Amino acid sequence: MVERRKELDARYQRKKKLAKLKKKLAAAKDNREKDTVLKKIHKISPWWTESKKV
Repeated sequence: MVERRKELDARYQRKKKLAKLKKKLAAAKDNREKDTVLKKIHKISPWWTESKKV
């Protein structure tokens, strides 16, 4: 049960951090900032892709 709790806690933390990084990505002004944030996002979630704006 303890292992499952650790897994869940890590998952919740990842979700929080990913949300925070997505906000930073949206607020990024230049490509350098965007690249650094994208690298951090891909470290956490390798298959994440930025949604295309319509």
